[in-house]
Amino acid sequence: MAHKIPGGVPTAYNDTFAADRLPPKNLLPTFDFSATPELSAYPDYMNVASELLDNAVNQGFKNNNVVHLGDVSWTYSELLDRANRIAEVLTEDCGLVTGNRVLLRAPNTPMLLAAWFGVLKAGGICVTTMPMLRARELQVSINRANVSIALCDLDLAEEMQSALDLTSSIKHTLYLSQVGNGGKRATLEYLCEKKTGKFININTAADDIALIAFTSGTTGQPKGAMHFHRDVIATADTCGRYIAKLEPNDIVTGTPPMAFTFGLGGIAIFPMRFGASSRFLESPLPDKILETIQKYKVTQIYTAPTAYRAMADMVQDYDVSSLRQGVSAGETLPKATWEAFNKATGIRLIDGLGSTEMFHIFVSAPPEEMRAGYTGKAIPGYRARVVDDTGNEVRAGTPGQLAVQGPTGCKYIDDPERQAIYVRNGWNFPGDIYEMNKDGYFKYVARADDMIISSGYNISGPEVEGVLLEHEAVAECAVIASPDPDRGNIVKAFVVARDGFDCNEGLIKVLQDFVKEEIAPYKYPRSVVFVDELPKTQTGKLQRFRLREQEVS
Repeated sequence: MAHKIPGGVPTAYNDTFAADRLPPKNLLPTFDFSATPELSAYPDYMNVASELLDNAVNQGFKNNNVVHLGDVSWTYSELLDRANRIAEVLTEDCGLVTGNRVLLRAPNTPMLLAAWFGVLKAGGICVTTMPMLRARELQVSINRANVSIALCDLDLAEEMQSALDLTSSIKHTLYLSQVGNGGKRATLEYLCEKKTGKFININTAADDIALIAFTSGTTGQPKGAMHFHRDVIATADTCGRYIAKLEPNDIVTGTPPMAFTFGLGGIAIFPMRFGASSRFLESPLPDKILETIQKYKVTQIYTAPTAYRAMADMVQDYDVSSLRQGVSAGETLPKATWEAFNKATGIRLIDGLGSTEMFHIFVSAPPEEMRAGYTGKAIPGYRARVVDDTGNEVRAGTPGQLAVQGPTGCKYIDDPERQAIYVRNGWNFPGDIYEMNKDGYFKYVARADDMIISSGYNISGPEVEGVLLEHEAVAECAVIASPDPDRGNIVKAFVVARDGFDCNEGLIKVLQDFVKEEIAPYKYPRSVVFVDELPKTQTGKLQRFRLREQEVS
């Protein structure tokens, strides 16, 4: 993929590996930039680092804080200096050329953010990975993306070295500390000390690839979703602008890692687009989140429904008066959780449906328009509809497959088979069953693979979960189909009980009867199993497929 910078200077990928593995044109979704003034004004050439970092400094935010971790805070100008030095290291010491893939492996830290921008400044492609991945999991991302350079936190060096022993494409590996004070032990910082802090960003095309994000594995093997530079900015100009409504005085925090696009967008991209700052968490535990909100006057948080559920039970012990918004994604937000958090704090949580393939949220609503039990509407810049198996739109109140179009869309790396499943006739199909009411609000029914067919009835596993969560004895739960010789499948619930409740046959019957009283009796869980914890991804999403695997093994 070659481009020409205005003025006649030719540019092109020197390394075309990723560009060569974009889906063919007939499998690409339809991209629409006409819906909002911001989207329609995008230029042909755009670099995320220039848009979010260099421009912020030039527009008067240089002395404003941009990122915090513990007692460390960096201004926009300090982040720019470090990102420039990293770009110098990558190009001068590691030989990075445009299009090279760079693995980033670290928890959410200021140095990870600086490294992310350094890669983009140099025209590289970021492949950010979850900090908890083991060598064999890292191997998948490294091989799929053909990574040539790795930047890894010192504390994660052991698994990184094991991954290097399993792969052969990485030629340079540099280690970094959390806040850039690693001295000679941290090779990246040591090399940065010798650089100027001045770097002219590569003038990438808007449709050059900025990152490859690997899905979190809720349905099995992770897939690599490629995103253009314009995709990253488009999410800030849609969800960040119209739903989160960020302002320069906002302080944002959240639990998802930057390797997860929900985290990358919510706690890095969105704040920087509007001159705000991000406070990275030192611990993702609910009580530590509340301590952070109280101590640092956080105004907005991004996390999963399970965290909001836990915080609702303990928030009375903290001063969270600074918090004005909470954004939930990764899993549908149960009505009971929304209501519990609202009752405890007065905050109307923002639920959001997004996907790694679309980069971020595309169905949601601002707090004043949120309706408990509904995900929201198609956000400005996107359109969504519910269709049947033939692709025809269904009537209001009828469940069907959700289809979405907008400025972003699915672009799997070298995976035409899966691409053809996700993208059909220009529409993205995230794999969710929804129904839409007459006002355009979308109500979640299930993941397409979470529908349970029992004795001819279609039963939504998440619907049963939502009811169970309303019972005082249930802290967490997951509902799946369990094979049954008479009914085909039965509804089976895995329940994490709250402290103080005896996990016995009596409680099973109480829960079963409770479900029968709240929804159609045929939907009740015929099997209830108490467990200490549920299988989840590192981003807090339930891995129901692991429970299903247990049932058929």
